[in-house]
Amino acid sequence: MSPAEDQPRVYEIRIAGHPSTEEALALQDPIKLLLCPDPDHAPPCEVPWSFTLADGDDDASTALVMGVYTSSGRATQVADQVRTLAGETRTVAVSEGEAGEWEELVEQYRFERGLPPIRSGRGQ
Repeated sequence: MSPAEDQPRVYEIRIAGHPSTEEALALQDPIKLLLCPDPDHAPPCEVPWSFTLADGDDDASTALVMGVYTSSGRATQVADQVRTLAGETRTVAVSEGEAGEWEELVEQYRFERGLPPIRSGRGQ
């Protein structure tokens, strides 16, 4: 893959198979520590991340969805780390996400690196 093809973008890491919302949310803190063992570090974050919840693979389960803004290769590495942490009873999948759905990640990445904000083109 050429460097241009592996530019940072939004990826979603979906951790499915939680029988309850509470169980899905309980996985957030261990994942945070995995990605950021020192929460007081100086910016930038190596991998900006955020969480949301979604319906699981069936009507009776919940998925924890982690958005990350990074390269494809690094997103795959993070998904592998999360898979190890989540255990064999959870399904972990990584896919490309929609930047508009995770706008705060894109802005965090740009801000921490001193890059100008992305202009949406609206109102100009």
